[in-house]
Amino acid sequence: MPETLKLPKVTIHFAGDSGDGIQLAGSQFTNTTALHGNDLSTFPDFPAEIRAPAGTVAGVSGFQINFGSVEIHTPGGKPDVLVVMNAAAFHKNFQNLKPGGIVIANEAGFDKRNLKLANLDVNENPLDHIPSEYKLYRIDITGLTRKALSELSLGMKDKDRSRNMFVLGFVCWLYNRGLEPILSFLSEKFSAKPDVLKANVEALKAGYHYGDTIEAITRYQVEKAMLEPGEYRHIVGNQALGLGLITAAKKSGLSLFYAGYPITPASDILHFLSRHKNFGVKTFQAEDEIAAITAIIGASFGGALGVTATSGPGMALKTEALGLAIMLELPLVVVNVQRGGPSTGLPTKTEQADLFQAVYGRNGEAPLPVIAAESPSDCFYAAIEASRIALEHMTPVILLSDGYIANSAEPWKYPKASELEEIKPVMAYPNGEYLPYKRNENLVRQWALPGIKGLEHRVGGLEKEDETGDVSYDPENHERMVKIRAKKVQKIADRYFPLELVRGPEKGKLLIIGWGSTHGSIKVAVRNALAEGYEVGQLHLRYLNPFPHDLAKIISSFDRVLVVEINNGQLIKLLRSEYKADFTGLNKIQGLPFRAEEILQKIKELLA
Repeated sequence: MPETLKLPKVTIHFAGDSGDGIQLAGSQFTNTTALHGNDLSTFPDFPAEIRAPAGTVAGVSGFQINFGSVEIHTPGGKPDVLVVMNAAAFHKNFQNLKPGGIVIANEAGFDKRNLKLANLDVNENPLDHIPSEYKLYRIDITGLTRKALSELSLGMKDKDRSRNMFVLGFVCWLYNRGLEPILSFLSEKFSAKPDVLKANVEALKAGYHYGDTIEAITRYQVEKAMLEPGEYRHIVGNQALGLGLITAAKKSGLSLFYAGYPITPASDILHFLSRHKNFGVKTFQAEDEIAAITAIIGASFGGALGVTATSGPGMALKTEALGLAIMLELPLVVVNVQRGGPSTGLPTKTEQADLFQAVYGRNGEAPLPVIAAESPSDCFYAAIEASRIALEHMTPVILLSDGYIANSAEPWKYPKASELEEIKPVMAYPNGEYLPYKRNENLVRQWALPGIKGLEHRVGGLEKEDETGDVSYDPENHERMVKIRAKKVQKIADRYFPLELVRGPEKGKLLIIGWGSTHGSIKVAVRNALAEGYEVGQLHLRYLNPFPHDLAKIISSFDRVLVVEINNGQLIKLLRSEYKADFTGLNKIQGLPFRAEEILQKIKELLA
């Protein structure tokens, strides 16, 4: 019997050509691990090109999962295990493997052709030169898969598509994962293709049983995590955001109208919502980004919760119509799932570089609220909060996510509907003379739906006369209305809950401020810094415009402030414009999330 070694956590990186089914293998290992009861976090990494050249480094697809019996906040830094299907995948990822880590390599992917495509010496197989401190499993995954499927009538190309199931089966054996969840998934997915189903099942089982044929191999056991009691499900960021929008519509008593134009990495939100017509969701795939946002302006005017989602290039196209919604003071939610830019940039890579665009990217004086989600499961709550602000303050709201959050997964303890607060739109009802731009104590105008006698009013992009809404070219009225709209947005901060540090002392030598997807890596870095005796606290911002009222007090309680961002320094410039403090930036613009050790290194440098 092989030895079984218990581990608190493990990070595995699957890598191969974009046609090798790496994302499917990774996601199925994730589902199995979630059902096993581990805490986990994942990070899919796609090629930037739709059809990147096969066998090249540019065409490598990756999927990393960090899982454990302990609390997990990130998809891990350097992996413990590297699974590679070809030479390019090895060449791109081996330098990131932890010293003494495990390599599982498909030997068939290291022939001279694959070595040449990876720009390696065709006469030097890199597997022959792996240092002895690493544990190497050289497996002819291609040949063994073909052998396992030899009796099937499928062509060789179709048989080779099942290689990902062979390696998935072996990894499941290595880490004591059951195959039942994967077999159930395959049965459902390929129910109409019995030959394909059989090929995948046979390859999966062949990979699993291959582990039994290797003598004196160590298997690994990662016990269940001690998670807070409750009902959990495995959730991906874009799915959580879609569920949050559906929930917000239900809690506000409105129908949800979503219009979108396909763009990476936001498209999955449209796909997800289109499958939930049973909740009264209406979806519209528009012909372009401009049509998408103007459609939701119409839906909002008609009394629906209007939502659209896009990424940076699409936000640029939506700008003019977003200004119209600000002038009309209609509630909209505009989601920006950020990616690397500018222009087409890095469409499948993550970035936080659209903060300036969100806060300032419109003509005229056109402020609006901007909030950010911090994790896949938090997308649910961020979507509800964005909808609440939009509906209760009659304003468009920009919700920032990014490619990392959108495609990553984690366990989510989902709430009961009764635990979530109702959303109360500021509706107008016939009651004497109706003034469409008369405001309440929060400077919010009432939402009048068309077709109701006595609530007729003028709409359009021209400046409104105060209270009446009539077109006005009066200079003093324009200045007054600009200031009223700005003050209305600023007053939204009055309803924020008090800020709380994520961890660390309430005052000290160093405060780390982050926003969006940097939350997990900062949390791990600060935890490790505190364990080493450093005086450091973590504050994570959801509200990026307007800033919370108590932010100044927290900043002033620390000697220095480190601002961590996946951009060239945008939040730090906003903070410097508002607050006096010793700010330092830590920035990364590589299309990749921060690793906790990168942040910890900066902490030590600043506090040396």
